[in-house]
Order: sequence, then structure tokens, then C-alpha cells
Amino acid sequence: MADGIQATIDPKEAAHFGAMAADWWDPQGSSAMLHKLNPVRLRYIRAAIDQHWPGKEKAFRPLEGKSALDVGCGAGLLTEPLARLGASVTGLDAAPENIAAALGHAERQGLTIDYRATPVEELAESGFDLVTSMEVIEHVADPAAFVRALASKVSPDGLLILSTPNRTPLSRIAMITVGESIGGIPKGTHDWDKFLTPDELTALLDDAGLEVIDSSGLSFDPARDFALSANKAINYLLTARHKG
Repeated sequence: MADGIQATIDPKEAAHFGAMAADWWDPQGSSAMLHKLNPVRLRYIRAAIDQHWPGKEKAFRPLEGKSALDVGCGAGLLTEPLARLGASVTGLDAAPENIAAALGHAERQGLTIDYRATPVEELAESGFDLVTSMEVIEHVADPAAFVRALASKVSPDGLLILSTPNRTPLSRIAMITVGESIGGIPKGTHDWDKFLTPDELTALLDDAGLEVIDSSGLSFDPARDFALSANKAINYLLTARHKG
């Protein structure tokens, strides 16, 4: 670790997700819930891109010429679509097993992605047009330091997009009581006490010099799986940019 840099990675969390690496890309495997979440997250991200950088709303590659950083990328479920949207993508994950799985899958897909088992605090590069970190902040040791590190990587005109569970009675039932018993989420994935409310995450972003410009809930409908919603009781997404 570089002198003076304190990574926010929680080793126990890294080990937990590293153990899931082998079947990360199996829609019926231990990451099945992430596979269901991914299309909805991508719709939100695409809308944020089109709003922030207008003029390419009908383009297949609206991020052409732009750089993206996906922090806590796992084996690349979100990272690969960002590359397909045209971005030059860097993916970071705490678990070397996940990075190995990500590299292998990207190669088979013919995608060039810069994957690294590196904490975001140790990444030398900055100035990314888009920084994403999905379902990650609830697993780090120091959320405030993690948000500051993410903010430091966003270009002056860039976007930061986060998603995380809300800390509500409903999220405890949905994601832990039910989700980790019959809902396809591996046991031990979540610690409800580490979930952040939208107000708490907004305050962390504000302290890091960012302002929230959009938010959406993620709700679950048995008929349609996950959907964007005004209801943030279970899970939510935020988009932020530098103030001013």
C-alpha cells in the first residue's frame, strides 16, 4: 500500500465476494440477484448519460471518447456494458479472484477493459468522465473516505453514480430475512447496520464536494422483477457531480 494511503477495503468483504467469482456470470448462480438488477441499473445510467451529455440519445455508443471507472466491479457485470457504450473503462475490485474472472470473460467477449485488483485510493489516474460504484459502499470499512476517494476520480464535468440499499425495516426484510434465505442472495452478504439512507449518503457526497442531481428508487415487482421507482425504501441510485 502506498505511503499515507489508507484503503477502505474490508478484507472479510473482499473474501466473501472473491469466493463467488467462479459463477459470477451464471444468471442462476450466487450473483443471480445482480443479474436481475443490472438491466435496471443500466437504464438509469443511460438516462443520466443522455441528460448530462445530450446529442447522442439514439447512439449505441454514447460514451465514445469518454473514460469510465467502475469501482467494486466484481467480475464485470456492469463494466462490460460500459465498454459496449463506447467508454474506455477501468474496473477495480478488492478480490483478485473477481479480477481474474472479469479478465477471462472480457477476453472471450472481445472487449478490452483495464481490470485491476487495486483499491480506488491507490489508483494513480483521475479525471474519469463517469465513475460508478454499485452496491459497494455498504461493504467498505470507511464510507466517508470511500466517497472522498470516488469524488477525487471524477473529472470536473464528470458524473458519479452510486447504488446501495436503504436502511429501513423493509430493506431488512427484503434483502436479509427473505433475500438471504430464499431470494438468491448468498448468506452473509449484507449487514443491515451498514446500509446508508439517502440523506446520509447525500451528506457524505456533500462533504466530498459533490452535489446530488438525480435519484431514483429500485423497487421489486414479482411480475417485472426490479424497476426504477419513486420508492427508495429498499434500494436506490444517486447521480452526483462536482459543485459549481
